[in-house]
Amino acid sequence: MILLIYLIKFAYSFILPPGLFIVLLAALVIWLWRSSRRQAIVLSAVTLLLYLSMTPWVGDALIRSLENNYEQPDNITGDVIVVLGGGATSGTPDIDGEGNLLGSAANRLLTGVRLHRLDGLPVLFSGGQVFSDSGNEADTAKRQLLGLGIPEADILTENQSLNTEQNAVNTAALMKELGLRQPILVTSAFHMSRAMAQFHEAGLDPLAYPTDYTSSRGTALYPGKFAPSGSAMQSTGLALKEYLGLLAARF
Repeated sequence: MILLIYLIKFAYSFILPPGLFIVLLAALVIWLWRSSRRQAIVLSAVTLLLYLSMTPWVGDALIRSLENNYEQPDNITGDVIVVLGGGATSGTPDIDGEGNLLGSAANRLLTGVRLHRLDGLPVLFSGGQVFSDSGNEADTAKRQLLGLGIPEADILTENQSLNTEQNAVNTAALMKELGLRQPILVTSAFHMSRAMAQFHEAGLDPLAYPTDYTSSRGTALYPGKFAPSGSAMQSTGLALKEYLGLLAARF
């Protein structure tokens, strides 16, 4: 029975998008092979790359290579917990108002709250309204922090940043204004390397506290690792974006 469930899951991955497109491309390769083998070979290579980018085997490996760059520290030292945004919705219902943080941003916020309860440091949330139809991340975070019982005096917001570089620059300016010097930087583990590079560039030397892990530790192999999925493709895209961002920050 359990084996049947996994077989059905594997089959579904090729019946529904994005796996369906791999099947269609493979069929096109077979059709082209009869008339133009050169075009069929090129399309085969493209199809293979696309397929691999959709598999958890590749997506998890790429994300894990970033998530393993920093470990959560045993000793936490600093004078402010800096939490980076990661997207927000506008107009969506919430318990005490409208607007919600997206998954990564919500996980980062939760870690910030837990760290605050450990050491009592203020929480500085950085993130603005990135798109015209998205929510303001820091404003949404402040409402939710208040709803979680964090005193307003311990909540600091920077609500203008549109990307990681601005997160760093604007946070550094606000910290200088408030006389803060030692940030504990909280962001998704896959995003930490780029965030640290940008914060160093802004003149800060934060303590990295990665969270929001998306890939389990370990290298188990099973058929599901090779089943195409939208989430795996998203992981591949996220990892490549981070590596591209690191390259851009370096130059």
